[in-house]
Amino acid sequence: MSPRARISDVARLAGVAPSTVSAVLNDVTGARVKDSTRERVRRAADELGYAPNALARGLRTRRSGTLALISDVIATTPYAGQLIQGAQDAAWAAGHVLMVVNTGGDAAIERRALAVLRQQQVGGVLWATMSHRVVPAPMPPNGTPLVLLDARDEAGVVPSVVPDEEAGARAAVAELAAHGHRRIGFVLDRDDSPASEGRTAGYRDALAERGLPVEDALVARAQSDSTGGEAAAGVLLDRPAPPTAIFAFTDQMAVGVYRAAAARRMRIPTDLSVVGFDDLAVLAQELRPGLSSVALPHYAMGETAAVTLLRLVEDPAAEVPAVQRVPTRIVRRDSVGPAPAT
Repeated sequence: MSPRARISDVARLAGVAPSTVSAVLNDVTGARVKDSTRERVRRAADELGYAPNALARGLRTRRSGTLALISDVIATTPYAGQLIQGAQDAAWAAGHVLMVVNTGGDAAIERRALAVLRQQQVGGVLWATMSHRVVPAPMPPNGTPLVLLDARDEAGVVPSVVPDEEAGARAAVAELAAHGHRRIGFVLDRDDSPASEGRTAGYRDALAERGLPVEDALVARAQSDSTGGEAAAGVLLDRPAPPTAIFAFTDQMAVGVYRAAAARRMRIPTDLSVVGFDDLAVLAQELRPGLSSVALPHYAMGETAAVTLLRLVEDPAAEVPAVQRVPTRIVRRDSVGPAPAT
């Protein structure tokens, strides 16, 4: 076996012309080659250890067999692995390699990354963000298919794959209501985003469907971290008619809810039930008691986005949904119990 085997070597061993070897190994559409000849060419290529030059093939076909995932800071977040894995598995199953570029939100790095991808003739681009939000439409190389992942563009013209925020919030409220809770509070991010809008809509719809009170006094907004969650929960728990359960916008805010409850000598779930959102294992599993949380479908989102992108790579005119919402699921632990007797 020679790692430096050339196409002419394969042609000589198989007894065919180099053009026939190229047609067989590059799966050229419409090439008239007998099955027996194809088999002979492949056996010769295997024996010599020859593989087609992917870069040269890309220069001829303008398709490199490579996809790119460009992110702001997602590659450094706890859930990045599953999202990237889903996209990578889908790309690999279709014979593509996935390149990952983390820009850190630096516009200069983004421009440089796109320039490099243009040189590499990447087949398509996945543009991912750290959290579900609206972004300016990025500008990939001319004609390169683009799909947004965990984001939507301002004009709503780029295909996007996002979690089903509303359904996730409805599931959280349903879990609390199923345990008899009627006053269910919501600690919410202070910033407007598709995530906050979707989760708020799901929260309010779920309450209304069950005939439960939908009150502004049961909602408190703060920074989306543990400090903000503690402050917002404190506001709700100090009201004259406090909630017996709280739905937290994120697991980080739920950590703050736990702190606020502890400061008031309230036990979870005996005195207060809590459901988070994200299902960050490093938080949800380590809290005591363990936090019930709505899991974001990171793997499925990455996989769905890559499959959508591959459809556009194969056929730029293919019709794909403008927005695909991937289902969430609730992960039950020990932070939800029966509503306290009144």
